[in-house]
Amino acid sequence: MKSLAELQAIKDKMKDKVILREGTGDVRVVVGMATCGIAAGARPVLNTFVEEVNNAGLNEKVSVSQTGCIGICQFEPVVEVFEAGKDKVTYVKMTPEKAKRVVEEHLKGGRVISEYTIAANNE
Repeated sequence: MKSLAELQAIKDKMKDKVILREGTGDVRVVVGMATCGIAAGARPVLNTFVEEVNNAGLNEKVSVSQTGCIGICQFEPVVEVFEAGKDKVTYVKMTPEKAKRVVEEHLKGGRVISEYTIAANNE
């Protein structure tokens, strides 16, 4: 059995990881993590979003979570970005490198990366 101090230390150490399940931010990033998404590489994309949001100091503004099948398996890994008062942005065929760019340009800079969106990939 761990002491209360040890448990508190574990909690504090893991706090940055908890952002994955907290939904308090103004912006929600949702990564499709059904079997199709995982097979296409969604797990490293999800991990990259969590790490980059934390590294950028955006954890008060942005929450990162996962969901099941989004229904567009041919475009996996799929990431949806929800912002209050704005249309949902659906990024497709994501990679960890693309996720880093989305954090920097979209989540920090406010500019949608249109070439990564479903509209650009559905022509």
